[in-house]
Order: sequence, then C-alpha cells, then structure tokens
Amino acid sequence: MVIFLIFLVFILAYALFAVYAERKVAAFMQDRYGPMEVGHYGLAQTIADILKLFIKEDIVPAKADKPLFKMAPVIIFTSVFAGFAALPIGPDIIGSGINLGVFYLMTIISLDVIGLLMAGWGSNNKYSLYGALRGVAQVLSYEVPLSLCILAVVMVSQTLDLTKIGLQQGIYLQSLAEYADWENYLFGIKALGINITEAGGFLTWNIFRMPLFMISFVIFFIASLAECNRAPFDIPEAESELVAGFHTEYSGFRFAILFLGEYALMLLVAFLGVILFLGSWNTPFPNIGPVKLAEWTSGAPGTIAGTAWGTFWLLFKVACWILIQMAARWTYPRLRIDQLLYLSWKVLTPAALIIVFIAGVWRLLMI
Repeated sequence: MVIFLIFLVFILAYALFAVYAERKVAAFMQDRYGPMEVGHYGLAQTIADILKLFIKEDIVPAKADKPLFKMAPVIIFTSVFAGFAALPIGPDIIGSGINLGVFYLMTIISLDVIGLLMAGWGSNNKYSLYGALRGVAQVLSYEVPLSLCILAVVMVSQTLDLTKIGLQQGIYLQSLAEYADWENYLFGIKALGINITEAGGFLTWNIFRMPLFMISFVIFFIASLAECNRAPFDIPEAESELVAGFHTEYSGFRFAILFLGEYALMLLVAFLGVILFLGSWNTPFPNIGPVKLAEWTSGAPGTIAGTAWGTFWLLFKVACWILIQMAARWTYPRLRIDQLLYLSWKVLTPAALIIVFIAGVWRLLMI
C-alpha cells in the first residue's frame, strides 16, 4: 500500500513536470523560449492547463457508445498504473516483489490496447476509429520485438524477478551464492584481468556484460517509443490526418486521464529499460584505481545510504531516458503506416530473433 501511494503521487508530480519539460525541450530544439508567462519561467503553465481541464465540461457525444466511451480512459490508465506494482525503486524499496515481475509487466501493459480500441470505437467518430485501429496495429506489431529483447535478457539472467536482475548488475552480486558463476559473464573483460563483480559500475550493466545487448537495447528503445505512441510513431494521434486520433472526442477530465496514461507509460517503459539494460539502481562508477567509487556511490543493501543512492541512480537514469524520448519527438519526422509496419516485421523482429538465439548460446557457454 505504501508503494502504491508513493507511485501514485510520483506519477502525478512527474506528469506535471514532464509536460513542462517537454515544452522546454521542444523550445530549445526549435530555438525559442517555450512557456514564460504563467509563473516564474512558465513553471505554473502546466498547473494552469490541468486546472483548465478539470473545470471544463465533460462532453459525451450524443451518438457515442456511452459505456465504452466512459470506461476507456479508466482502463488505459489503470492498466499502465498497475504495471508499477512490480517495479523495484531500489535494493530495499520493492513493490509486490513477485518473482514473475517481467511476465506480469508485459501482460498488464498489453491491456491498454483494449482501452485504446474502446475509446476509438465508442466515440462513433471516423477519425477516432482510424486512430484506434492504427494504434492497435502499431502496439501489437512492436510488442513482438520488444518482448523478444526482454526474453534475451531473461534467458541470460535466468530469472523473471526484476529485483534479482538489478542485483546481478551491481558490486554486491558476489555475495549471492546463486550467481557465483557471474564473473564469467563477459570473457573479454575477464581476459583483461578485471573482475567485474568487484569493479562494479557500468562494467556490470547488461549492455556491457554482453555487447550484443547494445543492439537489443536500441531495438527495445525504438519499440518502446511505438508502444507509447511517441513520435516518430505517433500515427494513432496524427493531427494533420486524424484531428487527434482516438481521443478526438474527449475533453475535460477524461482527456486529462488519457494524457496522464501516455506519460505514465513513458515512465514505465523507461523504468523497465533501465532495470533490464542500464544497471537498474546501481552506480555507473566502477572501482578502478585507489578510490572505490562504486562502493562510495552505492551503499550496502539494507542501509539508508544504499536505499538513497539506489533510488537516486534509478531515477536519474530514468530521467535521462525520458529526455531522449522527448528529444526524439522533435528530431524525426512521422513514419507512414507502411513504413512503421515494415520496420517492425522486417527489420526489428528478425534482428531480435537473432539476438534471442545468440543469447541462448551465450548462456550455454556460461554453464
């Protein structure tokens, strides 16, 4: 219950800051100011927008399927928010702590497709329906390479528990007897005379332990943009073609919930990507040289310092991930639907399948 309240408050605060940050990132990349008038440097602009949405009339189209129309935003946000239950914030702050965390996350996130289709169909609007059908095709297509990239990490890690995957990427791994063979994870580093379980830092992150995971990380990032309907994969909301896509008919509080669901999904995939590939809550500084930076910037599990450092590093990495997502929106043009599906089925999926095969062979060589 405590984790539930922490994440609920955190998501609401994050959404307020993220909307403001995205406007500033867009303004910076387009050489302009962005929000400047409401509050100091426009800091209160997002709060003003939220208040405006809350006091707006909640309009339901006369010919809409009212039960579907009203339930769609709830299903979309609830399915995304439920995914945070399995996320570890640090070595000692864990939500449900289930040993099938990865499987649970992939299952629960898939439910937002149902809400998306309900929103488009229930609106009884051709633009909403087109946007919903595009969104369903896009999400289902990109779930395949996304799931395969996650499967490769799970095969090498030999666990579906996100907490254990995080522990495997830090300096305190050597104290875990079940992972005693992990120093053989990357033969190249061992050949250089560096024990990665003692050095820690970025050397213990999955993308460096197995270099092929760098490609997997790129595929995961691209697929996660499509899952979140972020540019250049924002064709379900293509303003120039579909007015606003599946949420064309929404206004007021229900539109705010849809908007919050999109930003919450950005945050969720960022957490998942950081835990799987970028060392989770572990420090990026290795113990190389006289100064034990990994130990100094980590703190032992079970201590206040360990919890504080772990939470800081995890949130810092997640923030960097989200900033890159925002920058991508203002960098690349929107793909056509045929280009989007071609990229998924003929480029990313075959590459992800090859990575899964190599990951299986790699794990066999570790035994």
